[in-house]
Amino acid sequence: MADIVWYPGHMARAKRLIKEALPNIDMVIELLDARAPISSRNPDFKSLFGNKPILTLLTKSSLADPVATKFFENKLRRDGREVIAIDCKDGKGIKNIQTGIRTLMKEKLERDAARGIKRPIRAMVVGITNVGKSTLINTISGTKKAIAQDRPGVTRQNARISIPSLGLELTDTPGILWHKFEDQTVGVKLACLGSIKDDILDTLELACRLIGIIRPYYSQCLCERFKIEINEEDSDFDIFEKIARKRGFLRSGGVIDEDRAAGVILDEFRAAKIGRITLDRLTKNAENTENEE
Repeated sequence: MADIVWYPGHMARAKRLIKEALPNIDMVIELLDARAPISSRNPDFKSLFGNKPILTLLTKSSLADPVATKFFENKLRRDGREVIAIDCKDGKGIKNIQTGIRTLMKEKLERDAARGIKRPIRAMVVGITNVGKSTLINTISGTKKAIAQDRPGVTRQNARISIPSLGLELTDTPGILWHKFEDQTVGVKLACLGSIKDDILDTLELACRLIGIIRPYYSQCLCERFKIEINEEDSDFDIFEKIARKRGFLRSGGVIDEDRAAGVILDEFRAAKIGRITLDRLTKNAENTENEE
């Protein structure tokens, strides 16, 4: 697969807008996709936010392997982060966000109280494309003020949403990727998650790469979902072909409809129909995952 690069002009502008807004922000809420909590962390953010307190949320956790999610929660906490696994669809962890914010902002809140100042906590919500920022804001606020769609690149500029009942003022920001993936596997994982537009990708090759990433740890999920058998000597394309034929994705003459098959494999992974799968540092148990660090 050719190197994956998707850094449209609005992302450079979005990064500049974030920098300009930071002096008026008390803290940062960084969203990571629970299915790839390492790959979905924008390395540019490390230097961008300086000493701002950061609350890390692992989003879409109901789609991820729960054992892997627990491991990454613990790992991030050991790294000194305040972290919560959440899911906006089933409400998991949402009630804990307010506690996490107030834990990080405890000193500021105490200083303001001592001075008789009552003002909202100003938090900036950041993350890569399609990680769920706008959906989170709508869930917390109980409104639909933030534009939320299940595709990358919808939010194009900062938007401020006030939530007086919670003493919060949230700034929704555009999803930002970085200019070049040093490790192309990271780009592949983000593409599989839907953080990069499908129409710039070779979806056949991407579906095969996805199969290659998950088969060592979730082959049973592939077998059960697609009603196929996987042999050790099968290539990733062999498995792709078995899935396509089993689903009847064939054109005249028995030729595989590769585009249709690839689209279904990617869609079913993204919807967790294949199973609850985590792409980053996959192991069969959390202990082995730790040894891979």
